[in-house]
Amino acid sequence: MQGLGVAVVGIDHDHILGMLGNMLKLGADCRGWWTEGHPTTEAQFLERFGEFDRVADRRALLDDASVDLVLIAAVPADRAALAIEAMEAGKDVMVDKPGCTTLEQLAALRACVARTGRIWSVNFSERFEVPAVTRADELVRAGAIGRVIQTVGLGPHRQRLHTRPEWYFDKARFGGILCDIGSHQVDQFLHFTGSTEVEVAHALAENSTRPEYPGFEDFGEIVLNGDAGHGYIRVDWFTPDALPAWGDGRLFILGDEGSIELRKYVDLARSETGNHLLLSNRTRVEHIDCRDAGLPYFPRLAGDIRDRTETAVAQEHTFRTMKIAIRAQMKADARLRPGG
Repeated sequence: MQGLGVAVVGIDHDHILGMLGNMLKLGADCRGWWTEGHPTTEAQFLERFGEFDRVADRRALLDDASVDLVLIAAVPADRAALAIEAMEAGKDVMVDKPGCTTLEQLAALRACVARTGRIWSVNFSERFEVPAVTRADELVRAGAIGRVIQTVGLGPHRQRLHTRPEWYFDKARFGGILCDIGSHQVDQFLHFTGSTEVEVAHALAENSTRPEYPGFEDFGEIVLNGDAGHGYIRVDWFTPDALPAWGDGRLFILGDEGSIELRKYVDLARSETGNHLLLSNRTRVEHIDCRDAGLPYFPRLAGDIRDRTETAVAQEHTFRTMKIAIRAQMKADARLRPGG
């Protein structure tokens, strides 16, 4: 959207590349960026966005009346405080997932949104930056698989531990595997089932292979029972080196009249491209190439900033997603304590 002013606060996770890149594609103007120190993502960021000025004090960006939207990809534990600071300065916020790491942070964010009327949007990139999910959403809404009964979300990641900063191994700073990458899958479960009342029936997180990093978690799973459907989530850091993508991310959507499988980033041993959708229902079995399906989250968010609407994602959905992800992490953590 021409004339929309954006600023970057924190580039500690490389998701900032998609967040800023997609806003620039809409015609937004970047007014500058700030980050703490020199994170491992700095070289990548400068390679793509080196034309924008780095400021020494983030208040210079928050006090700039031409900035409408602040993009935040700082260390996860720091994101809530930075988002609140930005909203208190009259800015809307798009933050990388997880948007926060504790229920106390979430309560403070909810209060800030109510007090300021600003938008706090978490960029769940495994839905918002994947055209195959856009097409799946269209098919589900058109009734192609009937009523959604269950989602199964698989979120594998490649470790590349030698490239990771210290905060990746500090659970208090990254929030735990279920809070962090599990929040992607919770978002998709809520979106496709439409559930609003959800029980975390089972949650597990563990470090099964890296004892040298006691704060790291490489495997997690969640079982969700919702009032409009059910979900199973598996997240891990076990992507093998030969895979031509950072993870073989998949989403299965089961309906009472058919099913959809998404092979988001690669079609294993068949194609190194992503955005494959496999549909089966009462009348057809079909493979659909979804690369041209688009990413409506970004233009819708720009419209929401202008019109004060909630077309990109409902604010309550974002709060609910993070609440469930955090509660799942807490349930998993309790299992590891004596007597848990």
